Amino acid sequence: MMIVDRDLRDARAGVSDDWRFGIAYNAALKLCTILLHAEGYRPERTLQHYRTIQALPLILGDSRKADADYLDACRAKRNIVEYDRIGAVSADEANELIGFAEEFREDVLTWLRRHHSDLV
Repeated sequence: MMIVDRDLRDARAGVSDDWRFGIAYNAALKLCTILLHAEGYRPERTLQHYRTIQALPLILGDSRKADADYLDACRAKRNIVEYDRIGAVSADEANELIGFAEEFREDVLTWLRRHHSDLV
């Protein structure tokens, strides 16, 4: 979890809201990747972020569908601030995603302990 922890710590740092959002998105995406890899899967190279996020409810259950939808919306917004324009993310949006990623980290750790304790 060290990369996730670094990203979450950096997302709390004094950088632009766009960048804080992007860093928090990376942390959440890494958590989805951990779930996918723990189950023995790898996403195809095309649409890799999208496919990784969409696997979330398949691994953690249908109750996480809204989380996958939220992260997919964050993926689209992250692409805008990464490639198209600055200032597209508010401080509230960045803080919301950071908070989500912090809670999601705990959920992933709990799931790993329950299903793949050898990986924790």
